[in-house]
Amino acid sequence: MSAPRPLAGWYRQWRALPQRWRQLLLVLAASVLLALLAALLLHNALGRWLWPDPRYDALRQRAELALQAGKLSAADGSGARELFEAALALQPDQLEAREGLERVAQAAMARADAQIRAGHAAQAQAALQLAQTLQAPQARINALQARLSEIPTRADSIELLLQRAQSALAQGQLDDGPDAALALYQQVLLRQPRNQRALDGREDVLDALTQPAANVLAGGDLIQIAALLQRVEAADPGHPVLPALHAGLTRAQTRRNQQLQHLLHRQQWEAAVQLCQPLAVAPTLPLPELCESGLGDALLHAANVAIAASRFDQARRLLALAELAGVATDRRQQVQRSLQAASRSQTQRPQVVTPQGRAKVTRLLTQAQHAQARGHWLTPPGESAWDRLREARALAPNDPRVQHAVQAMQLAAHACHATAMRDNNLGRARECLDAWRQLAPNEPVLLSAQRRLAERWLAVGDERLRAGDVRGARTALERAQQVDPGVPGSEALAQRLQRIPSALK
Repeated sequence: MSAPRPLAGWYRQWRALPQRWRQLLLVLAASVLLALLAALLLHNALGRWLWPDPRYDALRQRAELALQAGKLSAADGSGARELFEAALALQPDQLEAREGLERVAQAAMARADAQIRAGHAAQAQAALQLAQTLQAPQARINALQARLSEIPTRADSIELLLQRAQSALAQGQLDDGPDAALALYQQVLLRQPRNQRALDGREDVLDALTQPAANVLAGGDLIQIAALLQRVEAADPGHPVLPALHAGLTRAQTRRNQQLQHLLHRQQWEAAVQLCQPLAVAPTLPLPELCESGLGDALLHAANVAIAASRFDQARRLLALAELAGVATDRRQQVQRSLQAASRSQTQRPQVVTPQGRAKVTRLLTQAQHAQARGHWLTPPGESAWDRLREARALAPNDPRVQHAVQAMQLAAHACHATAMRDNNLGRARECLDAWRQLAPNEPVLLSAQRRLAERWLAVGDERLRAGDVRGARTALERAQQVDPGVPGSEALAQRLQRIPSALK
């Protein structure tokens, strides 16, 4: 039975076409078929991406507003969580809603942390449950849960906090830590802002704190006034004594500026730095104007003048003082580069050294190395590394070997000092520091190293005194004063030693 004629006719026409045309038609037909299949498969997702549902945008915007308002979840569906979930149901392929739920989880954990710190167990538990539901990181949830479990067993009830605060007040522990009266009263007021016993107790603490205000203001000490002002202001920004303290602080700053101006005018650089340096260690204390900028400008200007006059040692001393005064490193480095350039430009006439002299220099440098290896930096006299090196430098100051030996020994002394300080071997640190001072008396960082060693000796003295070792404390104080006579804290330790009964000395 033969095929129907129409089909046979189409087939004959197809076979009559050139092979190139038949291939082209097949490719076009396959492309159309694939396009139709893709459209069928991707219709829903592509449509959602190209033409988002306006209900999705409205829900997401409402969710963002709820999150900003702190309304993380609500039974009526108006919470951020519920709104983001509704938006996600409409458009499962959109990432904004998923990211929104993650931010809700983060906000829930932050709320749980705050409620735990405030001691509100129920609110913290609710926030944690929300975070858990939204699949927040389990490690953070576990940590918060552990802290939450401690709330019922902590001995920090309102009544107990009040009792502890009253006891601390009676013992004079006002505001020196978390167990002081002020901190305990503040804990109560954080939970119960209107607790009358806590309000009255805090007022008693503030009265005790401000009691010495008149004497402090009369003394005019800038640091004491600032410290008292900071203590009172942190506890009660509206306390009536604060205006007087602010006025006293302004007067003290003006007086300190006048003193500093006088010292700078007379070029008493060391005294000027000592006047400003204690103020720099108090970050909350506003520095007098001249301490903040004028002192540094004056020191750098004086250093430049000294460089121009070829007084290089004086310039190095001024740069060291500028470092102590807190002058910015880049400003000091600029002057340092000028100093180095000026020093190099000042050439010396070559010194003629005889062969016998060169041989002696070689022998002296070898002896200096051996003495240094034995740790004999400055002793015994005449045989120490410093004495041998000094003799070699006197014979041939321009000999490259001598100059190299001086630099090498200087670096070795610096390293020796640093190692001894790290190991808390203060006696060894002093020996290395003395050698370093002999080799490089104008080294800018020498003064700061000297100050740190003296402070370490003071710490040892304080420790010995607390342990009842009066003799050891006095020895440590003497060592500190030998290293740096002006080290802060030495007078206070000396006064404590003087107050000890003679029978115990």
